[in-house]
This record gives sequence, structure tokens and C-alpha cells, in this order.
Amino acid sequence: MNKTLIAAALVCAGLLGNATAWAQTTDTSMARPMMDDQLYKTFGEKPGLVKLMDDFMVRLLADARTAPSFKPANQQRIKEQLVDQFCMLTGGPCAYKGADMKTSHQDLEINKASFHALVEVLQQSMDSQGIPFRSQNQLLAKLAPMHRDIITPK
Repeated sequence: MNKTLIAAALVCAGLLGNATAWAQTTDTSMARPMMDDQLYKTFGEKPGLVKLMDDFMVRLLADARTAPSFKPANQQRIKEQLVDQFCMLTGGPCAYKGADMKTSHQDLEINKASFHALVEVLQQSMDSQGIPFRSQNQLLAKLAPMHRDIITPK
């Protein structure tokens, strides 16, 4: 089984099991994860997350499956919000103050294929940054429950 399939299986398992230690709130913030900062350190703390998001955005714009969604967007703002969100989710000191996932994606008509393409591109970026596979999967498991708020129902 290749790496993408393993990660996709973990994302699905996270969706089914809802085994995360964080929850979205009704205001525009997200609850603080109940965890230590080891994952945050593995990702290189804030400078490592900035570097990861810089690489991620370049790859999103270069991938024909994801580029149409990101070319017209405010890429700098997306990167900044992703850094804060990933920082918080990995146990770092940041606070994500952006809109909740349902609100920020409701009009974007994102389907499952687009969502999975984005996850694949994220994995490529994490690989290029030398983030260990286990740490990648830990982050993906934290992101997995967002799936239901990001994909637009038909």
C-alpha cells in the first residue's frame, strides 16, 4: 500500500473515529488542543510551519487539481491562517482566529476529489520538508474531522 493510500485511510479513520483532542467553537476561534508541543517541535515550530506553508502554496498553485481554487484567493492570508491553525493543532502557542471551516468553505463547491487532492499536495510538502511520516499522520488525524465542513454537499 502506498503512502498516499495509508494517509487517506488514516484521514478516513479520523473521520469515523473522531479521535481528535480539539473542537471548533461557535465563534470564529477554535478550542485549544489538549496536548503537549512535541508535534509542534517536530514541524519546526513557527518557522518550520511558515516554510511548510510557503512550499504548500507553491504546490497548490502548480497542481492542476487545486490551482483553480487558490489562484484567485488571497494566498498570503491563507498561508498565515494555515500557519496559525497548524501551530495550534500541533500544540504550539498560536491561536487560530479565522472563520470556522464550514463558513469559510460553504460557497467554494469543494468536492471529495478536490479535498483529497489538497491532502495529497500537503503530504508532498511535508515530505519535501523532511517531516517524519508518523508526524504527518498525527497532523492529518487532527485535520480529518474538518472534512465534513469543507466538502460541499450536493
